[in-house]
Amino acid sequence: MVTAITNGIKISVETQYRVQEKSRADLPHLFSYRISIENNSSKTCTLLRRHWIIFDSLGTHDEVEGAGVIGEQPTIPPGGTYEYESFCRLISEFGTMKGSYLMRWEPEGLKFNVNIPEFNLISPFRLN
Repeated sequence: MVTAITNGIKISVETQYRVQEKSRADLPHLFSYRISIENNSSKTCTLLRRHWIIFDSLGTHDEVEGAGVIGEQPTIPPGGTYEYESFCRLISEFGTMKGSYLMRWEPEGLKFNVNIPEFNLISPFRLN
């Protein structure tokens, strides 16, 4: 697990390689990641947007931006936690992801960025 804290917002990430039913060399490698967003500040915050930078070991680089996460824009009270799981496909057996969330303090409306720490996506077959 990797963790980063920005403005009292703690982001923790765990990853897992997902074995697909049909193993073929031309299928991408599927990885899931579970993110925990813990609000250790004294203010309520809302997650507005996400920005991901995805690197594949074959040299590809993708950026993904959009509103919220998994179709939601969660509001997290002080001491609260929001968790979600998503996935990423890579052509190679390993890569990395990192990024940021655009958050807003409530009710002031002040926006700020929270860093998502870089994490590895590694096939267990690559570790042998």
